[in-house]
Amino acid sequence: MAFAGSPFEAEVVNDRIEGRGKYTFPDGNVYIGEFKDGHFHGEGTIHFRNGGRYDANWEGGRALKGTYTFKDGLEYSPSDWTYCTDADRRFYSERVYGFQPGEPQQCNSPAGPPKIPLATFDVGDGYYDPADGLVRSYSGENVLRAPDEEEREWIVGHCRVGARGKVEVRGGWMPLQDEIAAP
Repeated sequence: MAFAGSPFEAEVVNDRIEGRGKYTFPDGNVYIGEFKDGHFHGEGTIHFRNGGRYDANWEGGRALKGTYTFKDGLEYSPSDWTYCTDADRRFYSERVYGFQPGEPQQCNSPAGPPKIPLATFDVGDGYYDPADGLVRSYSGENVLRAPDEEEREWIVGHCRVGARGKVEVRGGWMPLQDEIAAP
């Protein structure tokens, strides 16, 4: 049952949200699972807009135990997380693909760093284009955000620039990807 103007689609028992249902957060993330007395209660999953999800056992609206699964399938559980710890500083992709030989790099993906348009900055989840002040997905199809002044300054001072040939990076020269056509 959907309530007019409400983010809930759920069963109602004695004028309370009970049983299985769906709740859409204002930011677009979605919980699908069990409810009791209007709270997340029992098994349920929050599906995040970024492709991740949080599967948990809930009681009275609080997660008792859960696992976050990233978009790429990597699972995070506080009790057995072993990536980027004091004991092993490697990222998930470095464990899966290993380290690439050669020049110093900022990316250990076997495909190399993502290609970005000329004179834009690689920000990790897409690229920043100073011409319009927006961060776009690597494909250029989606606007991800409009960074504030502080983030823009950090991006320009620290991130890889889309260019041909080589660019000076902190005292050395590093080859960069050829540019791709701007979207």
